[in-house]
Amino acid sequence: MIALIQRVSGAKVAVEKETVSEIGAGILLLLGISIDDTEADIEYIARKTVNLRIFSDEQGNLNRSLIDTGGEILIVSQFTLLADTKKGRRPSFTRAAPPAIAESLYKKTCEKFRTYGIGVQEGRFGAIMAVILTNDGPVTIIINSKEHTPQ
Repeated sequence: MIALIQRVSGAKVAVEKETVSEIGAGILLLLGISIDDTEADIEYIARKTVNLRIFSDEQGNLNRSLIDTGGEILIVSQFTLLADTKKGRRPSFTRAAPPAIAESLYKKTCEKFRTYGIGVQEGRFGAIMAVILTNDGPVTIIINSKEHTPQ
C-alpha cells in the first residue's frame, strides 16, 4: 500500500463538476492499493499517517500530528501510484489490486481512519475525479507499507 500524503489548507473532490467531498485544513491522502495488501498494511498506513508530525507548533516547528491539530483527512483511491515504469514508455499497473479487492480495502482504510476520531471524507472509488487542493508548505510525503520494519 502506498500513501501519498499532502498537508493541505483545503481540498475537495469533484465528479462531473459536482463537489462530492471537501475538507478544510488537514491531509489529502492519495492511496494506492496493491495486489498483496492486507489489513496489516491498512493499520500501518493509518497509524503512521495520523501520527506524522507534519503540522507546525507555536514555534513553527513540525511537531504536531493530524490528531493534535484536529484536522480532517480526504482519502482518494489512486491505482496509478502502483505504476511500474521500468520498461518502455507505457506504465504497467499489474501490481495494482483489481477493482473489487481495491474497493473493499479502500473502504476498510477509510473506516480505520475514522477509529482515530478524525473527520474523514472520501473520493468516489472508480470515478474520474478532479482533485483540487491547496498544498500547505508544500509538505508532501510518501509512505510505502512494504518498506517498514515490523514494530
